[in-house]
Amino acid sequence: MDADTIIRALGALAQEHRLAAFRLLVQAGAAGLPAGVLAERLAVPNSSLSFHLAQLSHAGLIRQERQGRSLIYSADYAAMNGLIGYLMENCCAGAVCGSDDASSGCAPAISDERKSA
Repeated sequence: MDADTIIRALGALAQEHRLAAFRLLVQAGAAGLPAGVLAERLAVPNSSLSFHLAQLSHAGLIRQERQGRSLIYSADYAAMNGLIGYLMENCCAGAVCGSDDASSGCAPAISDERKSA
């Protein structure tokens, strides 16, 4: 991913309702959720939700599909994984992290210089 795409994605997520909507869509899986369900769960008016979903869509983080009269939104997992991969790309200077538990993510070991400070 290029820097402009990353900045757009992080900017889109840097708002309470958009972050909450994206997290709901990630939890919903590939089936996604209708806009009305998202609005109800987030307790935001449809007009506000429409604006927030447009921002997430413009950032490439979500997809929209029309099913009959409903708009179904779903997370774009490839974009999400690309964003996370970009952020973690140089974790621990490219070396294996200090944690033996791979599920805990990046956990660089504290250098001896920082321990004595």
